[in-house]
Amino acid sequence: MQLFDTLRGQKAQLPIPTDRPLTLYVCGVTPYDTTHVGHAHTFLIFDLLIRYLRHCGAEVAYCQNVTDVDTPLFERAARDHVAWDDLARRETEQFVKDCADLNLIPPTYFPKASAEIAPMQAIIERLIALGHAYVRHGNVYFSIKTDPDYGAMTRLGYADMLKIANERGNIPSDPNKNDPLDFVLWQAGAPGEPTWSSPWGPGRPGWHIECTAMSTRYLGEQIDIHGGGRDLIFPHHPSEIAQTEAYSGKKPFVRFWVHGGMAYLGGEKMSKSLGNMVFIRNALNEHSADALRWYLLSFPYREDFHYERAGVLAAEARVAQLREALSATGGADAATNGAAERTAYFAALDDDLQSPAALTQIEHLSQRILAAAAEGRDVAAAQAALREMAHVFGFKAAE
Repeated sequence: MQLFDTLRGQKAQLPIPTDRPLTLYVCGVTPYDTTHVGHAHTFLIFDLLIRYLRHCGAEVAYCQNVTDVDTPLFERAARDHVAWDDLARRETEQFVKDCADLNLIPPTYFPKASAEIAPMQAIIERLIALGHAYVRHGNVYFSIKTDPDYGAMTRLGYADMLKIANERGNIPSDPNKNDPLDFVLWQAGAPGEPTWSSPWGPGRPGWHIECTAMSTRYLGEQIDIHGGGRDLIFPHHPSEIAQTEAYSGKKPFVRFWVHGGMAYLGGEKMSKSLGNMVFIRNALNEHSADALRWYLLSFPYREDFHYERAGVLAAEARVAQLREALSATGGADAATNGAAERTAYFAALDDDLQSPAALTQIEHLSQRILAAAAEGRDVAAAQAALREMAHVFGFKAAE
């Protein structure tokens, strides 16, 4: 299989291990307001990838984290006058239900950041000892000057990286920093926020170290695929690379970095801060899970897309056609087998998970089966091929 690697900036052959599981880590949600279709799009990309790899005989170990230690969660809890951990628990439960309703494969490991504080602290202590991090007034920072390749994934210069980081929570004027782009590994406790004890005083971990601790603990110090939305290309994922490779001494930390496009609604990126979200639980009141899967996978996975209800309704019609084709009764005349569509379908998935092209083959074969059945032809072989193709896409219609 050819898969696009963001760090390389091109497609490459994905090696499938034969002596161990293929390891996949996907950055999960911050559970304070879930699950919107942007989340669903990201997780559907990796759901399809896992299903396809398993169909090809690979064993996949899949870890998806819950970022339940993060500023937006604490701010929402304070706004709503609820305990932060109660809010996180409630929203995580809703997220799990939404994923099940969409027929997403549950992760092999589903760690929560709040339960992984000790491993994070151990990594931070080693980074300090190795000279990659420094302590200032209860805060611990990673020194980016110790990693000459920091931010290589972005192909941006220092000034542009700093601008993006500042837009996403970095505080360049922090007087404790040696460099404005140095990032927080541990931050001293702030009023009203939960804290944990540490060698540097009460506080909490930074965002980036959470994923390093969870990915290395559950999947190892080097993993095959690391994924998430395109908004993680900076600063989150380059920071993960820097601290993990410094900690482990092993390169590369990740063999393939895979990023999905962003969801837009009404011309604006769908986001919690803007409040322009379509929640999965609401969308499923109007549409079937299969139609949402079809629609969200009908876009090239690395490209941004604009969510439109009319598009989901069109996908509903295609799903209805699929169901009809799978249940059609043919005759005894010359058979149609669907071999051409099946070959083109798997070729599309082999070439960087081209889901729109693969869905086109499902639609074509559905139409051919219905036409052949109406002519009294044997469609059993074609239906078997169609069911296999639909099953890899996770359509409930194929079950």
